[in-house]
Amino acid sequence: MLSPTDLEFFAVVAQTPSLAAAARALDVTPSAVTQRLQELERRVGVRLVERRGRRPTLTAEGELLLAEGAQITEALALLHEQLAARRGEVAGPLRVLAPFGFGRRYVGPVAAEFRAIHPQVTIELTLSDRLARVPDASWDVAIHIGDEPSHRLRAEMLAPNARVLCAAPSLIAMHGEPTSPDDVRAMPCLALRENDEDVTLWRLRDASGRVRQVRITPVLASNDGDVVRDWALAGLGVMVRSLWSVADDLRDGRLVSMLPDWQLPAADVVAYAGAKRGRSARTTAFVAYLKERLTPAPWA
Repeated sequence: MLSPTDLEFFAVVAQTPSLAAAARALDVTPSAVTQRLQELERRVGVRLVERRGRRPTLTAEGELLLAEGAQITEALALLHEQLAARRGEVAGPLRVLAPFGFGRRYVGPVAAEFRAIHPQVTIELTLSDRLARVPDASWDVAIHIGDEPSHRLRAEMLAPNARVLCAAPSLIAMHGEPTSPDDVRAMPCLALRENDEDVTLWRLRDASGRVRQVRITPVLASNDGDVVRDWALAGLGVMVRSLWSVADDLRDGRLVSMLPDWQLPAADVVAYAGAKRGRSARTTAFVAYLKERLTPAPWA
């Protein structure tokens, strides 16, 4: 007989590049993984993994167990959730994907609060700024900021968020305050590479609806928002950042908003859920709680 823990164990083994990686994911020794895999194969009576070469591969029987096991595990999770709902509880595993900076500052604390309210829920929070590159099957709720990554997904608005063009007072003192978007091109600029967007093309719109595009050549670029913010605070360049990440700096004068008559495209905070996972009580409850905690937006 196979147990749910057997299926979960084999899924980890099948989806990691090596038995050593599986051991790290399971927080056990490699020998423990090998022994448990051998015991699993003994009980089912077939070989599940070919161990020749550096990267183990699944046999046909292993592929079958992985596919069918995933369906069984999902069905058991749904049954557990339905029974919990009859008791008036929110329960089951919840996998949340969120951007690095926003996830650390807002989603992580909210996840801890949600778990305290619903102790029957287990939460796994993964941070990544590349939502489009993360398989849908690996998350239940995805938090995203900025341009919509996929029209296949259904978005729910969580909080409004503007983008601002800003720099340190020291940089403005050195180069002068720009009076038009074209002036920005002559200043040192910083780029944050995230969300697979074209981050070197800044689009600004004035009150009349006129759009001006500014193509920058960044003097410094990074995929980490905190690094780019630190560069801006040090007076090394102009940057475009979400208001949620720089609101405190603008309020305290460490950064100054530039070109107040021109607006950048908004980068609202939204939540995505797949059609099937969107019906789960824990997914619905978590998104509703996160929206509540972000209303009004703390950075507004």
